[in-house]
Amino acid sequence: MNKFELDFPIVFDGAMGTYYRTKSKLALPACEMGNIFDKDTVLSIHKEYLQSGCKGIKTNTFGANKRYLNCNDDTLEQIINSGCDIAMEAVEGQDAYIFADIGPIVENAEDGILEEYKKIIDLFIAKGLKYFLFETFSRDLYLKELTEYIKSQVPDSYIITSFAINPDGFTRSGDRGITLLENMNALESVDATGLNCIAGPFHLLEYIKSIKLPAKTMFISPNAGYPSVINNRTYYSNSPSYFGNTVADFMDYGFTILGGCCGTTPEYISRLSTTVESRQTQEVRITSKKPSERLKSDVADNMILKKINSGEKIICVEYDPPASIEISEYMKNVKKLKEGGADAITIADCPVGRARVDSSLMAYKVKNEIGIDPIVHLTCRDRNLNATKALLLGLNVEDILNLIIVTGDPIPTAEKDEIKSVFNFNSALLTKYINELNEDLFTNKMNVAGALNINSPNFSLELKRAMKKEAHGANMFFTQPCLSKQAVENIKIAKNYLDGKIMGGIMPIVSHRNAVFMDEEISGITVDDYIIEEYKNLSKEEASKRAVSLSLEFMEKIEDSIDGFYLITPFNRVDIIGEIIKKRKNRD
Repeated sequence: MNKFELDFPIVFDGAMGTYYRTKSKLALPACEMGNIFDKDTVLSIHKEYLQSGCKGIKTNTFGANKRYLNCNDDTLEQIINSGCDIAMEAVEGQDAYIFADIGPIVENAEDGILEEYKKIIDLFIAKGLKYFLFETFSRDLYLKELTEYIKSQVPDSYIITSFAINPDGFTRSGDRGITLLENMNALESVDATGLNCIAGPFHLLEYIKSIKLPAKTMFISPNAGYPSVINNRTYYSNSPSYFGNTVADFMDYGFTILGGCCGTTPEYISRLSTTVESRQTQEVRITSKKPSERLKSDVADNMILKKINSGEKIICVEYDPPASIEISEYMKNVKKLKEGGADAITIADCPVGRARVDSSLMAYKVKNEIGIDPIVHLTCRDRNLNATKALLLGLNVEDILNLIIVTGDPIPTAEKDEIKSVFNFNSALLTKYINELNEDLFTNKMNVAGALNINSPNFSLELKRAMKKEAHGANMFFTQPCLSKQAVENIKIAKNYLDGKIMGGIMPIVSHRNAVFMDEEISGITVDDYIIEEYKNLSKEEASKRAVSLSLEFMEKIEDSIDGFYLITPFNRVDIIGEIIKKRKNRD
């Protein structure tokens, strides 16, 4: 077809990658390489899908980018050009559309990604293609720029953008599916939008029933179902009839472009095509859609925010949970801190990558047995999306609403062979994910804080990161310890640039050795030389007294630029923290 007006409904083809592995006799590292070394197999797959009744095929180029294929520009051009030629040969004499298939580029580093996308697009345009599918994206980063670029080059192009969500409606990067669809609906350069991959037809259908869909032309391309892994190979349940009937049900919700993703085969598309054709002879019912309702629960006061918003400079104490099940001393010390005037306890999440009592469970125990507000550190390490959401649901149920989101220390090098770090998020994306849950699910919104490194040698870059966290929903920042004149100045600068509340970090120095170690060995902490020198000849008792007085001095230096104090307990020295709080309270 060589026209702009598409004939709806359109049935797309099914999977290339998973089906190619069952058809090809070559052990190629990626099916896209088949465009060069296995053209006959790729061509036969396109023809099988066309014979099954589809009216739209995708070029075999989903992973055609240099980062995924680890290839140079010449090889990439050859793969894309050949992929276009094979698709054109397949549709010759047929009434079908060819869509340039573009998948997400892995963001090892963001520099140069937009330019790489544009080079890929230019190759498709040079081959005369004007239909484009951006599929399996987890974010909408670059899509505005890319779709507008295509329209500037090919005004009569047709562009579909599609996102991969799990059954809960979130992408792997924590973005809400509905938000991404709404963002695409607002772009004039996008003609159609929708969902594909990860989930099967049932779960995607249940999801779209719960949301208000945008007015754009809608695209859907589910997996065959949930896969099973047997002997390191991925298999999907063989139910083409169920797939065809269920995907056709999306027509009742206004979807007019339908296809299949991972695990589907020409048989799946044949069943879908037959069912869609029969539905066309009936009156298609566009079902009304309503937004999903958020969880209903009693609204709880966030006492920490309440105090800060009233102008009180609260004192939070970071006190790491124990590394063993012996917690009696820990609980006694938390009680002392509360009785001494601490407003909240912040609980670290397995600091330096070593296991301790879980910060969330410790927070529950502290809140219910001691009666002090906990602030839970959540790292992006060690939890995938499901585990993170489950934990957040549990915390919200218990009205533990204050979080500090940090990327997290990696597992110590010597342990990496046995213990693997898991990072599905960075701190900005996890913050965004929690903010999305606040909008969609939580009656009691969770207060999300981030870390602010006031000792960073490139503080302007640190501020940009903090502002990015704010854009994603962070409204509070806990700083690294303030133990230098530059740190004091950086807090003042931060106050002028950030909208969020700032909790100024104070960490008592207990000895000369401690001062040197903090300055030399701990990333993110800087200690002025005069402080290190001052501790040289102090006895243990003198050093303890100086730890208190020095902390009070820095608290006074930063108090006009902060909204509260964040005291970090060194070496379990609750006695020092208690003395700092006592003297500060007496001064006030």
